[in-house]
Amino acid sequence: MGIRKLGYVGLNVTDVDAWTDLLGRTLGIGVTTAKFGTDDVALAELDEFKYRLALHPSTQDSPRELGWIVDTPSELDRLTRRLTDAGFTVAEGSAEEMRLRGATQLRWFTDPVGYRVELAVGEAKARTAVARPDGTHPGATSLGHFVLASPRLAELRELYESVLEFALTDYRAPGLFFFRCNPTHHSLALAVAETPSIHHLEFEYGSIDDVGRAYDRAKANGAPISISLGRHMNDKAISFYVRNPSGFHLEIACGGIDVGEDWVPHDFGVSDVWGHHHADANPFASPTP
Repeated sequence: MGIRKLGYVGLNVTDVDAWTDLLGRTLGIGVTTAKFGTDDVALAELDEFKYRLALHPSTQDSPRELGWIVDTPSELDRLTRRLTDAGFTVAEGSAEEMRLRGATQLRWFTDPVGYRVELAVGEAKARTAVARPDGTHPGATSLGHFVLASPRLAELRELYESVLEFALTDYRAPGLFFFRCNPTHHSLALAVAETPSIHHLEFEYGSIDDVGRAYDRAKANGAPISISLGRHMNDKAISFYVRNPSGFHLEIACGGIDVGEDWVPHDFGVSDVWGHHHADANPFASPTP
């Protein structure tokens, strides 16, 4: 009970057109638009629900909101009390925000980094089947996880573990921790860094063939592949990463494992079984023995 899954992410972006081109032509993700205030917001369609990624036109690139789906209104009330008791100010989302999210209830607070974190009840189904750009079917199936890097790692761990009741799945020295809110290996990872950022956002794909075809399209279209195809050691996912127009990574992945209640958190050592060669320096590289 409580938080059930990662529901959506909203971003302020300076180049919506570049984003929609990457999502559609390379990653095979359909994009629609919706009015929010006076802006046309681009909504990425990963599944039958309204959206998983919202791109708001802006003069700067930055995270706008991180949205988690909560099981029931009573669980939303319970989590609100836990947040309030921990010193967070929880506010109600507006009617316009609820309409855009497809939620029946929406509350939000500001995390220790300064990011807006939303708790939503309800998801609006917007379609019976997902329309994909030509030649990209079936492609993406869901939103998986994000990795948040920050100098306030201890405070973020306290928020997600002690207040929001995420479970630690595993970790890697010196400062990278993976958390789950359902049987999926992780929906969130927290890392230590000098400045706060989203390191990457992960999209789930249906099969290794879907990931491979997206990899071929990325190479053919000249998309900036920031981390090559590989398999992670901890969740066993096969994936590659592209750098998106806002400067952070998108992970295109399949095959991540589920874990049970008897899972024991542990240091999983090296980061990858094979592959995942970084175009630039890896800020989370395994320490040299």
